[in-house]
Formats: sequence, structure tokens, C-alpha cells
Amino acid sequence: MKTFTKAALAAVTLAFTGAVFAPTAGADSIEPRIKDRRIGYAMTRRAWAVHRTPGFKIECPNGLNDGPREQFAQLFPQDKGQKWTLAQSQLAREGDIYFPARTEDGFVFKEAQGKIAPGLNLDGKTDTNDFTDTDGVKGVDNQLFRALGCLAGWNGDGIPFINFQDTTYLRRHISNRYMFEISEVDDLVNDPDVVVTTYRGLDPLLSDATGEGFVPGGTQRIDERFGKIYQARLKGKIVDGVLITTEPVDGLIPNSIAFDTSGHQLLRGMQFHLKLTPERASGIIGGYADIYSWMLQFKTSWGTHHAAYGQVASQSLTRAMYRLADGYPDKDGQNTALSAALDGDWIQVYIEHPPKAVASSDTPSVAAAAGNR
Repeated sequence: MKTFTKAALAAVTLAFTGAVFAPTAGADSIEPRIKDRRIGYAMTRRAWAVHRTPGFKIECPNGLNDGPREQFAQLFPQDKGQKWTLAQSQLAREGDIYFPARTEDGFVFKEAQGKIAPGLNLDGKTDTNDFTDTDGVKGVDNQLFRALGCLAGWNGDGIPFINFQDTTYLRRHISNRYMFEISEVDDLVNDPDVVVTTYRGLDPLLSDATGEGFVPGGTQRIDERFGKIYQARLKGKIVDGVLITTEPVDGLIPNSIAFDTSGHQLLRGMQFHLKLTPERASGIIGGYADIYSWMLQFKTSWGTHHAAYGQVASQSLTRAMYRLADGYPDKDGQNTALSAALDGDWIQVYIEHPPKAVASSDTPSVAAAAGNR
């Protein structure tokens, strides 16, 4: 019987799996990961960034917010034999989810407190309403944290339900395959001029033997048919191994939840601040979360029953977001977006570019694709 060499066994394994691997390289080896002055990364974890101390004593001194079931019980009590019609109760509450008034709803909404929060200084200023990051950077703009910080779905005990599901479906659904590629790269540690382009991919992530972790070196095709709306181009630089984009642009981030329901959230003035290695990236995507598209994605992906698992009454959350909004006023002077920070991890991938073709003239704009009115 013939004895197989290690090289032969590796070749047989590749033939059966069809996997594509990068040349063998250590974590500190840069050149094998960069091809044609390009390196790509695919997102493997995402969470809207919040800050948490033990027991939420600083962020939520009065506890967490009530969910839709608790609110419903207060609005339509059953203890004295009252009877409510379907139109008066369930349908009225569901209608307020999709067509919320800007006026207050009578419920106290507990905003997150404290002076510490992750994020970026989006406006270049340090105001009284800003935060300080855990690394001491001042002027952090993250009003979305004030809205989400006392909601169990994003900042509850253990693993917050909605954050957990966001990452679960990010990994499971190809429609969530959010990627970026750095081009014109001369040095992954310090490079004063690079270009960052975001894409949606078409392929699964390359997982390890446990199925829970991911390994670098997979190949990703670009979704050029339905994914053009996710393509954004930003100028940037790399300083001490940190990618910093220098020209904010609007960007759509895909977010498909259960049953692969399509959805995305618009981040106005998007900026990247990510620590890079040849095999991984991690850090913050900052910007101003467009309230209409953010809440549309949430409402169409999370029915009231499932939102209740995270104690999220979306009627109250929508009102809080408009109350806290600090950017992009409409023609009437009403702010339509609030500063936010999306925390994420990424794995290195090789992004395959299709043959160049004439771009379609009917590709929708980012704002139009987000469903803005």
C-alpha cells in the first residue's frame, strides 16, 4: 500500500472540499495577504456599541425599560373586567409601530446615562452632550447609545438577545455578507493614502472545525446584481496599524434577520476606525444612523412578539431616537439621524472582482434604496 505524503494529503483534501486558502503565513506576515496592493475583509460580528458597568448602575440607575407586553398591560388593564376591542387595543398598538406620532406616548423612556461610551468624534467637536471613550478619547458622538443603552435587547444581562441574533444571522445569511477592501496599499502599518470600498459578497464565511470561529483566506465574489447599493468608496489612511477613513460618505449596511428577510440600515457620514492585522480587523464604523431606515429594518424584521424578548417597545424607541437625534435636519429643521457606532470584527478574505462592465444607469442611490421619504 502506498504511503501518502503530507503534501499529497493536503492536495486530496483541497480537491474534495473545494476550499481556497492563502499561502501559509504567520499572523505577522503581511505580504502573502496583500494581492495587487489590495486586501479584503468580511464582517463576522456586529453590535451597536454600548457601554456597560456591572449591574448597569451608572448607565441605567432606574433599571431597564419596559417592553411591549408591560406597556400593553398598562394601557389595557384587565383587572376590573374591562373589555377592549381588537381595533382599540392590538391593532391600535401595531398601527403606532409603523406610524408613530412625534408626540410623547405617556411612558417614561429611560435613556442611558454616564459619560463613557464607545464611538468616534464625528463632528470634530467636544460638546457637553458628548462621551469619552474607554481609551480616553473625548468628544465621542453616540446618541444611539442613549436610546439603546437601557433596553435589554442591546444591553441586558448575559448576551443581549438582539445583539446575539444580529451576529447569528450575519454569519448565517449570505445576504448579510458585508465586506470592505483596502486598495492602493503599500504598507499595512503606516500608509498615508489608501482607498476603502464596501461590498456585499455572495459566499459563506470560511469556518474552522468548530463551526463557531472563522479562518482567513476564504474567497468572496462580489454581488454585482443586487448588491450595488452596498458599494461605497472612501478615502483613508493607515496609522500605526489602524485604518482611518478621512472622507465620510453615506453607506448602507445589510441586516437580514430570521427567514432571510431583506433589510438594511443607512449610516450617514460613515467613517471607519479599525485596527488591522493581515488576518483580521476590528473596531468601529461610526456615522449618523438614519432613523427612518433604522427603524424600518427593525420593525419589519422583529415582530412585537420577538421584540418583547429584548424588552423593546418600538413605539417608544422611535420617539426616543427622534428626541435624541443630533444630525441631518430636514427642511423643517427636524433632525433625521442620530450619531452611532457599530462595533464589529472582520476576517481577511480574497475578494474576486468581476470583469469590468458599463455600470447600469438605473442603480438606485443609497438614500433611495434605504427607503427615505
